[in-house]
Order: sequence, then C-alpha cells, then structure tokens
Amino acid sequence: MSDMSFKQAKELVERMEFSEIALRKVVENVEKSTQNFEETLRHQEDVLEKLPIKDKKLSYLSLAVAVNIGLIVGLIIGKYLL
Repeated sequence: MSDMSFKQAKELVERMEFSEIALRKVVENVEKSTQNFEETLRHQEDVLEKLPIKDKKLSYLSLAVAVNIGLIVGLIIGKYLL
C-alpha cells in the first residue's frame, strides 16, 4: 500500500464506490424479485385452493351436458322411431 500513488488510490476508491452502487442496485432487484415471487406464490395457493371446486363444477357441467344430449336423442328416437 505504501508504494501506491495517490492517483491509483483514487481510482481504487472510485471502483469501490461503483461496486457499492452496483451492489445496492442488485439488492434492490433481489428484494423486488422476492416480493414478486411471494405474490406469485400467494396467487398459486389461491388457484390450488379453487381448483377442486372448479373441477367439481366442471364435472357437474359435463354431467348436465350428457343428460341434455341424452334427452335430445331420446326425443328424436321417440318422435321418429315410435
């Protein structure tokens, strides 16, 4: 360190300051990413909670469609074949 000139020391300090600024920005970006990730996890938990309910409703809907198709086919058979 004793053989380092003032100019070299000044450049070293500037590099350290730039490194500190870069590290601060990295930390801010990591914090934002963490918050976004936590929000995404909350949304995913909501979807996973609602999925069985929606699946059950979809099963009921497909059953209703099948019953309606059966009714229509039954009416057609009753009208034209009987």
